[in-house]
Amino acid sequence: MISKDTFQFLKQLKQNNYKEWFDQNRAAYAAAKKEFETFIDQVILGIAAFDREASQTTAKASIFRINRDVRFSNNKDPYKTNIGAFMAKGGRKGINAGYYVHIEPGNCFLAGGIYMPSGPMLKAIREEIFHNADEFREIISQPSFVKHFGDRIGEDPVKSAPRGFPADFPYVEYLKYRSYTVFKNEADTVYQKPSFMEEVITVFRAMEPYNRFLNRAVEEVER
Repeated sequence: MISKDTFQFLKQLKQNNYKEWFDQNRAAYAAAKKEFETFIDQVILGIAAFDREASQTTAKASIFRINRDVRFSNNKDPYKTNIGAFMAKGGRKGINAGYYVHIEPGNCFLAGGIYMPSGPMLKAIREEIFHNADEFREIISQPSFVKHFGDRIGEDPVKSAPRGFPADFPYVEYLKYRSYTVFKNEADTVYQKPSFMEEVITVFRAMEPYNRFLNRAVEEVER
């Protein structure tokens, strides 16, 4: 579970997003960070039961820095107002499909897949779906998948069939996404319950066949 103190810190940070306030509240940030690292280490142990490859990481390699890169942004706030971790082969810097935990007051969610893959990677994913459409359709139609993620299988779709793929392909809609990601929104109160770890592992287990399918495309690009 994630404590109310962590949520309170993030709420206050959103209202006071400047270095002087952060420096005065580093103890609160350190406590939130330590709590999240401990939680993510436990999540990784849970993932190991069904996705051994994705579990070959650590909390420190998976958790994103709270400092924002403001060099090319009009928003010059120095800190993120969320805490997140991506668990996959290579951790947050890896290219494989994986599992993501996001803490943000009023916008908590569990997610996974591959976000904004490179051009060659995106093409490989689309080809994998094109040549194995029935298998992919079966994965995203599983009751456990639909229960947690609905009919969402990606985001930021293009308007027409991607170049190199026939427009009359029966499942052409599956090929249009620029990111292959799934999400489950969660109430802040769910994160604060002792049963939250069980929820995380249940959701991620339902996601595993989807990630495994995507990672076949990753393997093709890596060869």
